[in-house]
Amino acid sequence: MSDSSLDIKIIQNRLSLIFKGELTLLNIADYSKQVDVISLNQQQSVYIDFRELNFLDSAGAVFIRSFMKKLSSRSIAVETLCQNRDILAMLELVSSQENSSITTNKNKITLLEKIGKVTLNNYYGFISFMHFIGELFVNKFHYLLTPKNIRYKEIAFEINESGVKAFWIVSLTSFLIGLVLAYQSAYQLKIYGANIFIVDMLGLSILRELAPVITAIVVAGRSGSAFTAQIGAMKITQELDAMRTMGFNPYRFLVVPRILALMISLPILIFVADMMALLGGMIIANIDLGISTDLFLDRFSSVIAVKHFFIGIIKGPFFAFLIASIGIYRGLMVKDDTQSLGFNTTKSVVEAIFAVIVCDAIFSIAFTSLKI
Repeated sequence: MSDSSLDIKIIQNRLSLIFKGELTLLNIADYSKQVDVISLNQQQSVYIDFRELNFLDSAGAVFIRSFMKKLSSRSIAVETLCQNRDILAMLELVSSQENSSITTNKNKITLLEKIGKVTLNNYYGFISFMHFIGELFVNKFHYLLTPKNIRYKEIAFEINESGVKAFWIVSLTSFLIGLVLAYQSAYQLKIYGANIFIVDMLGLSILRELAPVITAIVVAGRSGSAFTAQIGAMKITQELDAMRTMGFNPYRFLVVPRILALMISLPILIFVADMMALLGGMIIANIDLGISTDLFLDRFSSVIAVKHFFIGIIKGPFFAFLIASIGIYRGLMVKDDTQSLGFNTTKSVVEAIFAVIVCDAIFSIAFTSLKI
């Protein structure tokens, strides 16, 4: 280290930097001070002489590369004089790393590329979901063609889990929805003296729209997420792989029973939601508008056609199919980690609720167009 030095010479507008000994992290600071005081305004070319340099580390190479970039930015020609292969290799290594970094920065994803990637991922996701639906229908047809293979115990168990155990939360939610809807409507109806029309409004809105949609949303949050978590946990623990190895079809043993059970349970829950929401509305109509129970029921039977009740019930199996299919599909998409399980469980609930709302909108447009 004692023999290391930097000689700076300027001959006829040509700057020469002669490094001797070693150029390492230990002496970069001293050399940097010497280089910083050099005036580059009148320089046309610079020679960097490494012929008397014995050793160059990575820090020294970075220092040299930075100085060379500074000269290049001022349009000053740079020439290196070196015969040591190790020093040349170190300079080349630092230069290649810089070029790699520059390439990475240049390859930053643009907004258009992001849109393209998202679109492509959504497309592949849609194709994967269609493949899942195809497998599902094939196995459903197998159930229909061979009734003896229907797993009645599993379907009954899932009806209990997704239907019977959801009775209280669906009842309470629907009852409160009926209370709130009637309470908010009563104030406006009293202004115009149209108290009795609360029956028309509650009957149509609850039977056709609110009860089916609210019930489906509650079930999506409760049973849809449960399906994802159950199937996802089985995939993480490799139970699905074990079933396939043993010759069992996961679709017939796990997927179809859950979907059939929810398609049976949801119309029943919608019926319960209808009754509880109307009960809540009836209580507020009696308390706030002075409409007795007998008057409420008489008006209800005279102005609300039975078709409105069946329209709400008919939506049940379709909503159930969407909720169960999305929940199970997301469970099958779980990777081998718990973070993926949580991510797909969240997505299953969001996607199921969105699918229910879209399906309900399609039903509304279709029924309105058909004047039903």
